[in-house]
Amino acid sequence: MTNSSVKGDFILVGFSDQPHLEKILFVAVLISYLFTLVENTVIILIFDICFTTSIVSQLLWNLKGPDKTITFLGCVIQLYISLALGSTECVLLAVMASDRYAAVCKPPHYTAVMNPQLCQALAGVAWLSGVGNTLIQGTVPSMIKLACVDIHDNEVQLFVASLVLLLLPLVLILLSYGHIAKVVIRIKSVQAWCKGLGTCGSHLIVVSLFCGTITAVYIQSNSSYVHAHGKFISLFYTVVTPTLNPLIYTLRNNDVKGALRLFNRDLGT
Repeated sequence: MTNSSVKGDFILVGFSDQPHLEKILFVAVLISYLFTLVENTVIILIFDICFTTSIVSQLLWNLKGPDKTITFLGCVIQLYISLALGSTECVLLAVMASDRYAAVCKPPHYTAVMNPQLCQALAGVAWLSGVGNTLIQGTVPSMIKLACVDIHDNEVQLFVASLVLLLLPLVLILLSYGHIAKVVIRIKSVQAWCKGLGTCGSHLIVVSLFCGTITAVYIQSNSSYVHAHGKFISLFYTVVTPTLNPLIYTLRNNDVKGALRLFNRDLGT
């Protein structure tokens, strides 16, 4: 005998407890998502496209109408892709902070320190960390609570993974920028401050948006505030940050600025 009431789809509550906001959020998220696709396609940033698409496509489907379901296969694909790419980006932000540290604090030795072999190794570590975190957190914390067995070991694994992949990169980023600040302050030059800000400013903005919001959601995952407002906070690192990434990074790049000037000159002629 089987229970005929059991279906193969999950019901995604999402923003259904606030139906008056769904249409507004649908338009806002759709516009942001379209900007993300256009920007990232032009600049060929496949990483952000995959991370955003894995979450926002389903979010748009939920916001546009009363159907809040997702298939089991779709849930698994979304979970693993978003976890893998999100965790990888956390580690990559720490790697980029180390690159800024070498550029500002060790300029004569930068090419020797950040050699191609080390860069490839660090990129490999970032991707392996993302995949490893996905394997550990493949069982979603909210689903673990439904288990009828002792879940203490699973909770410990999830906590350690969150601690390593969120706090450790954040600590490395803070240490890197602490050393950078010491070097820049010691020089006592306005030009040095401007150069340091030009080198590190875009990265600091992305770190603040991405790591700050993720830390607020996952480190306090059991608090009443996160349960009530966490879905809105998560929009920052799933929608807003990928939208701003191309603008933050590339519009500060001299080559991109030069290309835009040439493009505007051609339009003028």
